Amino acid sequence: MTPAGTHSPEPPGDDVGTFSAELPPLDRTLPPWPGDYEEASGVRLHVRRTEPASSRNGADTAVYVHGLGGSSTNWTDLGALLAPWGSGIAVDLPGFGFSEPEPDFDFTLAAHTDQLARYIEGLGTGPVHLLGNSMGGAITALLAGSRPELVKTLTLISPAVPDLRPLPSRLSDPRMALAYLPVVGRTARKQLAALTPRERAERVIELCFADPSSFPESRLAELAEEHGSRLHLPWAMTAMSRSTADIFRVWLARGPSSIWSALRAVTAPSLVVWGDKDKVISARKAQRTARMLRNGTLLMLPEVGHVAQMERPTAVAQAVLELWRSAGTGGS
Repeated sequence: MTPAGTHSPEPPGDDVGTFSAELPPLDRTLPPWPGDYEEASGVRLHVRRTEPASSRNGADTAVYVHGLGGSSTNWTDLGALLAPWGSGIAVDLPGFGFSEPEPDFDFTLAAHTDQLARYIEGLGTGPVHLLGNSMGGAITALLAGSRPELVKTLTLISPAVPDLRPLPSRLSDPRMALAYLPVVGRTARKQLAALTPRERAERVIELCFADPSSFPESRLAELAEEHGSRLHLPWAMTAMSRSTADIFRVWLARGPSSIWSALRAVTAPSLVVWGDKDKVISARKAQRTARMLRNGTLLMLPEVGHVAQMERPTAVAQAVLELWRSAGTGGS
C-alpha cells in the first residue's frame, strides 16, 4: 500500500501535456449547469452536464456525486474549472435533487451504488473520473472497490466514513435529532416544515462551510430556490430519512461490509480532500481514510469545512488535475 501524504498541488505547468493550460478563472456568478433527465442501463436520473453533448468527443468523463441532502448543483464551480479536461456529469441520486426514485428503491448505500454503477456503465465512455462528497464519497468508494473497471481515478471529499460522535452541532438544525422520535417528533417536524427555503439554505451553509460569509449571495439564492422546488416532492423526506439511517447502519458494519474494507479494495489512483474545520465528518478521519487506499494521497485544507469543492473550488481543482495527470489521463 502506498503511504498517504499531504500535499498542496500547484497549477499544472507546461510540461504535463494535456494538463498544460491554466485553470479557467473562477466565476461564482455562473448559473448551475443545464439539467435534464437521462437514462442509461435502465437507470433514469436527473443530471447536469458541463458542456453540450456535441463537444464531448474524445474527452475524459468526470462523474460528480453529491452528499446527503445535496444535489448536482453542489459541483457547479468545480465542474466549470475542470471542464477543459473532463466532460462533467453531476448526478442527482435517486430521491435527491430532481431524480425520482423507482417505486421499490430502498435508499440504502448499496442501492445508490448499484444505480450509479449501472448508469456509468450505460454511458459507454469507459472508466470515468469519479468524485464524491460526504455520502457521495461513501457511495463512490463502494463503487470503486466493487467495480474497478468503471473507475479511472477516485476523488473523495470529506467522505462519510464511520464517525459516531453524538453531537447536535453536526446537524443543520438540532431539531432534526428529535424529528423521528415519538411524541416530541411531531412538534419538531412541524417546526422544521415551517422553515422557509431561505432559512433551510442558510442552515445548510452554516453547517457545511467554515466561513459561511464566503458563500456568494447568488449561490445562496440558487440553493434556496432549489430547496423551495423540492419541498413538495413526495419522496424527498423518505429519501433523506432512509439514506441517513443506512449510513449509520453501514458505519456499524464490520469486516467485508464496512466502508474501510471498501476503501482497501480500491485500486484506482485516489485523492482524499478534507477541510480541517469539517463539522460533519471529523477531519481526524482523513489520515486513516487515505491510508486505507492502495494508491491514495491526502490534501488537508486549512479553514475549510465539509464541502471543499464549494468553499475552495480552485484548490480542489488543482489537486484533482494533479491526480489526473499522475494517473496518465486527460481530456482531448
